[in-house]
This record gives sequence, C-alpha cells and structure tokens, in this order.
Amino acid sequence: MKRSELVRGLSLSATTSLVVGTIIGTGVFLKSARMAQAVGTPTLVLLAWVAAGFLSLAGALSYAELGAMLPAAGGEYVYLRAAYGDLPAFLFGWMRLVVGSTGSLASFAAGFAIFLGALVPLKTVWAQHSFEILGRKIDWSFGEQQIVAIVVLVLLSAINCLRVAFGGRVQSFFTLAKVLAIVTIMAGAFFFAPSASWDHLRTPADAAAWSGFSAFGAAMLAALWAYDGWNNMPMAAGEVKDPGRNVPRGLIMGMLIVLAVYLSVNLAYCYSLPIADIASSSSPLHPGALPVAAKAAQSFLPRYGSGLMAVAAVLSTVGALNGSILTGARIPFAMARDGLFFSRFADLSANTAVPVAAIIFQCMWAIVLILSATFDQLTDCVVFAGMIFYASTTAAVFVLRRKMPNAPRPYKTLGYPFVPLVFILVALWLLENTLYTARVESVAGLILIALGLPVFYWQKKIRRNAPSPS
Repeated sequence: MKRSELVRGLSLSATTSLVVGTIIGTGVFLKSARMAQAVGTPTLVLLAWVAAGFLSLAGALSYAELGAMLPAAGGEYVYLRAAYGDLPAFLFGWMRLVVGSTGSLASFAAGFAIFLGALVPLKTVWAQHSFEILGRKIDWSFGEQQIVAIVVLVLLSAINCLRVAFGGRVQSFFTLAKVLAIVTIMAGAFFFAPSASWDHLRTPADAAAWSGFSAFGAAMLAALWAYDGWNNMPMAAGEVKDPGRNVPRGLIMGMLIVLAVYLSVNLAYCYSLPIADIASSSSPLHPGALPVAAKAAQSFLPRYGSGLMAVAAVLSTVGALNGSILTGARIPFAMARDGLFFSRFADLSANTAVPVAAIIFQCMWAIVLILSATFDQLTDCVVFAGMIFYASTTAAVFVLRRKMPNAPRPYKTLGYPFVPLVFILVALWLLENTLYTARVESVAGLILIALGLPVFYWQKKIRRNAPSPS
C-alpha cells in the first residue's frame, strides 16, 4: 500500500543537528584561503566571517517565522507558493533540483574526495582538458577523486531511502563527531602550537587595511558557502515533531552553534598561522597546497596534523552530505504533490515513507555535476543561484503578513522589519557583486534557472489537458 503522508519523526535534537550538520561541511576547512587572497588581512577575513554569519542568521530568523507558520515539506517552495504563486515556487524548486541541492551534494562529495586524498592517495587522473569561457580558463579532469565522490554520494543516498528517523539519528551522530573533531583542531591551535602568536592578527606591512567593497563581497561569498545550508531544515518541516516550536528553535539554536564554531576556529587559524600561510593554502591559486585546517593542525601536531584534519573533514563532509540528501529530496516531492512536477516524485515508499524516486533523481543529477565542474565552481554557482531565492523568500515575510494577517504564527521574526530588510538589501548587493567577480558561475546559474521556464509551461499544459477525475 502506498503512503501519502510523511512521518513526523524528527525531534528537536535531530532538527538542530540537521541545521548544524547541513551547514558545517567543507567550507570551514577550505574557504579561509580564498578569503585571505581577496582581502589580505586577518581582521578582514574574520570580519567577513562575522558579516556572512550574521547575514545567514538574519535569514534564519526570517525563515523561522515562515517555517513555524507553514510547517510542510518543501521549505522555501511552500513559502514562495503561498506568497507569489506557482511560477516563482516552481522556479525555486527547479533551481534546487538542478543547481542548489544537487550542486551542494556534488560539492560535498567532491570535498569528501579531496579530504580523503590526505589519508589515501587519490591522484590518478584518466582524462583532463582546459578551455576558456567568458575570458576565464576552466580546468576539467576525471580520475579517482571523481569516482570516490560518486561512491559516497550513492551510498548515503541509499541510506536516506530508509526511514527518516534513522536518517535523523545518522545525522545526529555525524554532527556530534564533526563538532568534536573541529573543536580538537581549534583547541590544539590555541593552546599547543609553539609558533602561535597574537601578532599574526596584525595587518601585514604590505597589505592595505581596507581592500574595497568588491573584494570584501568576494570574501563574504566564500564564507557564505560555509554557512550555506541554514535554509535546508525547513524543507523537511513536514517530518518535524511539534513543528510550530521545533522548527524555529532548531533554526536559531543551530545557527548560534555554527556561528560560535566558525568564529572560534577561524580565530584559531589566524592565531596559529601568518596570513601569508593562510592565503597560500589549498585553493584554485594553490591547488597542490595543504588546506588551511591541515596547516593549523600541523602547527601543533607536525607529524599527524594533516591526518587529524583529514579525519575531521571527512566526518564533517559526510554529515553535511547526509543532511543535504535528506532535505533536498523533499522539494521535488512537494512540487509533484502539488501537481507542478512529475507525479512519480510524489510517491512515498510503502515501507519507509520517504520519497525514494526524488532521492534517486537528485543523486543521478548530482553525479552529472560531479563530472562537470570543480569544487569551487560548484560552490560559487550554488551560492549565487541560492541567494536569488533567499532574498525572495525573506521578502515573503512582508508579503504574507499582508496576505495572511490572521494566520497562526507561533514565532515572529526577531527585529522585524529591520532584520529581513537588511538581509534582502545585502543579498541584492552580493548578487550584483558576484556577477562581476564570478561571471562564469553566475551566468551558468542563471541559464540553469531559466531552463525551468519551458518545463513549467509544459507541465501546466499537461495538467490543463489532463482529464478531470470522475
């Protein structure tokens, strides 16, 4: 017998773990290098982490109101449909399917392979090619790292075809493990690194105290990938126990934990390493270098530091990948249930009550992305495409307060209307800045979103011509 309703099996602890687990992934281990290259000083790197964190918190505070008011599977899709109608909601769901959720899955899987390569050599490359798009050189390759990324993605997708409560327990385990591993690196860098010094936080003599808004925006974009995922938990709101209380509580508690972890660990990086060492860490400019987290770990554990970082990063990435698989598949499920997408995605497994078809499809498309782009290309594209709809969804707080003034709101956005308004304005500035600083990834995101228009009207035509039920 087919099931038609999701099971509310996620407790507050699992919900909070889902927030923390889907946010903390690869960015905290890698992105500080690109940020240091963009802004040049420890102070601005830390300030970019703070700015990106508070921007994400402002978004989470706004989403908490929407999630408590409309606690159904689909997250932003549900809120956008209530505020603006079918087309914006469909385009969001399409974006998540072809860029947002699947791009995140591909990025996490690629990051897992990068970090695992520090423990097990994964250097064999069977094919590679370089080409130029929009004046930018793109390096493509296929080898052992891509195979490993695909295997871990398929394995965790299979696990998420089991009951959601099991997926929630898996998420809680990996979240706790990754936080403990990150705290270990942070504590070692603070208390046991012999070369650590607060002088490392001074502005270098050859660097400007302020590098400009464009460079700061590029640093924020890098940090926002590390924070990306704060919006994922509401996608699974239809499976949260007592959602009116646990959705906003889980969002806010999870974001505060992530803020504390990110600021502490990046302060540890800047305390234990000179800014030049951070800037020369693993990145597109230094593809063969160690990640910044590995350098920080080696500062207090020269022989085993790189291995310690790799274990922490592998745990972190697996947790983020697992959480993103769980939440991302709920969007095509919600779209199909509302008649806006292929009906097959609305089916739930009779045994596990999860949308297996949606999980399988997002896994297959994420594999295509793994084979098509590099880690940094994927993350920039995901953040840019997602920011368009983050701003639109946050604006839905204003729209729904006018459109549905009497709807029950167990939680109301803290600092309304200033908190959501600041989020929207900063998001619009970041979109404009990213079009300038990451043209290839921005244009790719816009094209993939636009491809959803013919699909929407095709589905609309099919619905219009379908025979009415007798």
